[in-house]
Amino acid sequence: MAEEWWRGAVTYQVYPRSFQDSNGDGIGDLKGITDRLRYIASLGVDAVWLSPIFRSPMADMGYDVSDYTDIDPLFGTMDDFDHLVAKAHEFGLKVIVDQVISHSSDQHPFFIESRKGGDNPKADWYVWADAKPDGTPPNNWPSVFGGSAWEWDGGRKQYYLHNFLPSQPDFNFHNPEVQDWLLGTMRFWLERGVDGFRLDTVNYYFHDARLRNNPRRRIAPQVNPYEMQLHKFSKSRPENLDFLARVRMLTDEYGAATVGEVGDSTRAVEIMAEYTSGARHLHQAYSFDMLGPEFTPKHFRRTIEVFFRNAPDGWPAWAFSNHDVIRHVTRWREHGADQDSLAKLAAAMLLSFPGSVCLYQGEELGQTETELEFSELTDPPGIRFWPDYKGRDGCRTPMVWEAGTSRQGGFTTGTPWLPVKDAQSARNVAGQEANDHSVLHFYRHMLEFRSERPELHGREMAGFLRAPDPVLMFRRGGLTCAFNLGVEARRITLPRGAEGALTGPRQAASLSGRKLDLGPNGFAFVTA
Repeated sequence: MAEEWWRGAVTYQVYPRSFQDSNGDGIGDLKGITDRLRYIASLGVDAVWLSPIFRSPMADMGYDVSDYTDIDPLFGTMDDFDHLVAKAHEFGLKVIVDQVISHSSDQHPFFIESRKGGDNPKADWYVWADAKPDGTPPNNWPSVFGGSAWEWDGGRKQYYLHNFLPSQPDFNFHNPEVQDWLLGTMRFWLERGVDGFRLDTVNYYFHDARLRNNPRRRIAPQVNPYEMQLHKFSKSRPENLDFLARVRMLTDEYGAATVGEVGDSTRAVEIMAEYTSGARHLHQAYSFDMLGPEFTPKHFRRTIEVFFRNAPDGWPAWAFSNHDVIRHVTRWREHGADQDSLAKLAAAMLLSFPGSVCLYQGEELGQTETELEFSELTDPPGIRFWPDYKGRDGCRTPMVWEAGTSRQGGFTTGTPWLPVKDAQSARNVAGQEANDHSVLHFYRHMLEFRSERPELHGREMAGFLRAPDPVLMFRRGGLTCAFNLGVEARRITLPRGAEGALTGPRQAASLSGRKLDLGPNGFAFVTA
């Protein structure tokens, strides 16, 4: 574990703007995170992942970087960062930082220079293309955030590629100088003591150099038409693998780890497998397959099986919530007997899956999605596609540390950048610390159980077991894990060799011989 600490690790994602504000400006910062490291360590996690903290105009809340080797003043200083890393290490926590290298901000000095014309030193550092004879973009590629992925630049008189906002121009990874420079920025942070990187949009780095049109995807019209194409040429290109090999060589020098975010709606698990297979590419990767609305045994089983079938030696990092999706307790609420029961079931299930795990701040409280008014939104796609898509602000509202009606929740002494509403205030850390049966205490209990059971650390599975729908059941070594994903009680008969005694955390479960009774959202671990 010391040499490959990431194998089976549990990482806690901190969204810095919303974790803890130390200076009363309503925005979370590095000093605030440092002050709360004891809490993070008390959960029993292995690492903390910081969403972007680098200098940025904040058009996309830090995912538009204008300086890759400096801290944005909103979050503090480089000294604050160094202190955070040192304190985290004192608590036994690894530190992972978000690397957004598929694109930069349009305020980055290199893009400002690149757009001046085709004959300057940075001319080919971004993706430029001429217009078609009728003035339209060079191909049909769409932006994830709506509209064309191409923006006209009147000065250079060409289009530039942006897979996200127009203010987020894509780097040209076909240029070796770009690769070298980006790897240099990663080395900068490794030298400052970080333990790894979360690689944003890791399958977007390369584009098809011939700029061929994407084929259509035969589905009904969507809220966001981005999903109506198969993104064959605009992302997930084969050249990605060679660059990931360079990233792996760099991080292995420092004993650091990578976890890649794979964004794809048609074959994400297969790409996860491809990007983590062998010892030359990413250490681990996650996709959005478990971050969506589907909550069935068939779905979870298929996702896990497809991954390991494609990459027997690969390593997944599973998650149910993060800063980009509706919180899972809200997303799956129709499957919950009640909010706490669903939250505990989800934790027990996720922390039993083979591979590594990412938890998102507030998940350990059973926190729910915040319902926001249009006037309260800050997220660009939410504003663009309202009301059919409300954006990502609802999962990004501040962490609630204390009860009360101040609408600050112990997060800040000022006005929070996003509102803290009553439903979220009710799920606060102080209240759950005082309740032995809270979701928070369950997470600690489940994380301790995971750490004590070597079967749960790795990726090996003895296999999925037959069970009546909606029960998910599988073996991890000598441990049988059974989860009722529904709101009605279920009785199952354990197969011979799987029977034994209940152990560890359980909910609404009883065992008599080989008969296991699971109540609504019940779960149990059985050891022979």
